[in-house]
Amino acid sequence: MAEAEIFLKLKQDHDLHRRLLGEIDAAADGQTRGDLLANFKVEVTAHAAAEEESLYATMLADPELRHEAQHSVAEHKEIEDYLKKLSDMAPDSDEWRECYAHMKHRYTHHIDEEEEEMFPEAAKELDAETQAELGEKFDERKPAELERAR
Repeated sequence: MAEAEIFLKLKQDHDLHRRLLGEIDAAADGQTRGDLLANFKVEVTAHAAAEEESLYATMLADPELRHEAQHSVAEHKEIEDYLKKLSDMAPDSDEWRECYAHMKHRYTHHIDEEEEEMFPEAAKELDAETQAELGEKFDERKPAELERAR
């Protein structure tokens, strides 16, 4: 069976996030790192909100999927907390680099877990029509969430 559009859209965002993390890693100075992190924060914040309003909202209503959704929402909050903390630090400091490394590890763990465990489980439980509706809802929410995150 072909992968549902909702999961493809979410994975596309994850790929963008991985690329942005690579750019942050490669940045030569604190100013560039800070600017790149600000862009990453906008992208991740909008993605998380649109994902929660589409896929997670549906999963939370399904007893078979509720635990996975709750776990992922908690991880979104954890990443949000790291991003806030990083925003308050100097991006050329050792403290920032250490906090960033922790955030990056937690975020990549989160998206790997979604792609390898949660998405396949949700694909089994949610019918094709629901998955299509979730893709449409994600598309509707993402631009507004990007605007809000900016």
